[in-house]
This record gives sequence, C-alpha cells and structure tokens, in this order.
Amino acid sequence: MRVLFFGTPEFAVDSLEDLADSRHNIVAVVCQPDRRAGRGRRMEKPPVARTAEARGIPIVQPERLSAGDVWSIFEEYSPEIGVVVAYGKILPRRVLEIPPRGFVNVHASLLPWHRGAAPIARAILAGDAETGVSIMQLDEGVDTGPVYAVRKTDIDPDETAGELGARLAHLGAGLLLEVLEGIEAGSLAPRPQEGEPSYAPPLAKEDGRIAWTGNARDVHDRVRGTNPWPGATARFRDGEVRIWRTALAPVEDSGPPGEVLRAKKNLLRVASASGAVDLLELQRPGKKRVSARDFINGARVKPGERFG
Repeated sequence: MRVLFFGTPEFAVDSLEDLADSRHNIVAVVCQPDRRAGRGRRMEKPPVARTAEARGIPIVQPERLSAGDVWSIFEEYSPEIGVVVAYGKILPRRVLEIPPRGFVNVHASLLPWHRGAAPIARAILAGDAETGVSIMQLDEGVDTGPVYAVRKTDIDPDETAGELGARLAHLGAGLLLEVLEGIEAGSLAPRPQEGEPSYAPPLAKEDGRIAWTGNARDVHDRVRGTNPWPGATARFRDGEVRIWRTALAPVEDSGPPGEVLRAKKNLLRVASASGAVDLLELQRPGKKRVSARDFINGARVKPGERFG
C-alpha cells in the first residue's frame, strides 16, 4: 500500500524503519518542524525527519495543518492509508476522511487505559504492572477510535519510562505491519474500545517533584516514570538534586520522611513516610550524573540530613 507516515519523536522511528523495510511504499513522511534544542539552542531535526532523510523518503514539516497544506500533501502523494505514530498534533476530521483506507495509529497503552499524550510515563506513575500497544483506527476523539489489535507486555518494577518506551516502540512496529497486512487483505476490522477509560495528560516539571511523605513505592515509581523527562527532583541543602535511579530498600529500614538513613560507601538510603529508597544515581545542579558513592563522597553526605 501507499502509506503517508505521520510521526515526530524517537518512539516513531522503529515503526518508520520497519515500514520502510516492508513491501509497503512510504510516499512521504509528515513530522513536526525543526526546533531549537540543547545548550547551544541550535535548530535540530526531529528523529523521524533524520531517519526519513537518511532513507531518501520525502519529508513535509508543516507548522500547522491548514486545509490548503493538507490537501496539497495528499494531492502530491496520493496515499491509500495514513499511519500516525506520536505525530504530536490532532488531525482534524477533514484530514481523516481523505485517504481511502483512513488512518491507523500506534498508541502505547492498552486502550481505553491511558488515553492521551503520556501513556508510558503515566502507566509507571500509576504503578501499573502491565501495559502494551494498541493499533487503532483514528477518529476525531483523543485515542477513542476502534482498535484493530493489542499486544501486552509486563512492566519491569525497575524499568524507566525511557526504557519501557524503547520496548513499546519495537513492539508497536511489529504489530503495525501485521495490522496493515490485515487491512489490505480485508481480513481485519476494528472493534470498539471496551471498559472504563483513564487519561494520560502531558507531564509537567512539577510531576518530577518527589514527595517523601508518600510511600517508598510511590517515590520509586516517580523516579522511573519521569526518567528521562522531566526528571525526578528533590531539595538537598541549598540546591535541587535530580535523582535518576532508585531501588526499594528493605522494609525494616524507616525514619522521618526525607531523612538520610545511611550514607556509606555506595549506599545512600532515604526514608519515606512508609519504607525507604536507595538513591543510585544523582545529579547536582551544573554537575555530571554520578553514582551514589561519588555523590556521598563529593557532597560529604551524613546520616540525619534531609532531602526536601
């Protein structure tokens, strides 16, 4: 089939590459415009644009999906079907109705759970033990369309959002190809979503702030769910520290929320309201990301100090 691919971030790259290696024909890639990024604020192409460029696939990067822009794209490339993987904008109804076979979308959750922009992070923050990918038919709602296929996977209790995202990207790419084969053969039809939906709004920097007044599992899940963005943070002395990785400490270790219980060699243990966590990787403002051992030695951390 002639496919028009809509996608922008790293999560969409696996789907784009698997599709490009298949017998289907990607007529063009539509992604977000280049943005300034990094310390130098240089203009950078999104991951999908870099991948498409390397493969010689035409790239279109509209600032907005105006009627004229959309019609010109479809008139030039005449796709049979549209594929959307984390494009970053909601497609209006007039766009959804253009390709003869409609649009399919790769969504990183078990719909109707975690509809919205941040399903991977929100699944971890919610303490879910299982997630997956859903391939659905796009409609005008936010991830409300009928579903063609679902593939499940367990969430490792120490897995970060970045690590889980990489696994789901690979899982979704394989399932996407299976769904496209079924659509082309006429052997696969989507089914309405069933069950009570939940929602996954975009993360904000405030989502990374650690509340030591919660239990140890909540702290651990917040660190995992906000890695790599926006990052889990806590006050320490007169500055803010980013906490990259943690591990649940033995249940018998406890103390006042935020208090350093142990700070020796490579063990930096901090109490929550119920239980404690071991801080494994940390980063002080303007410094490199370091191990607990290096943080203890560099900051001369002592038991009894507090993370706020």
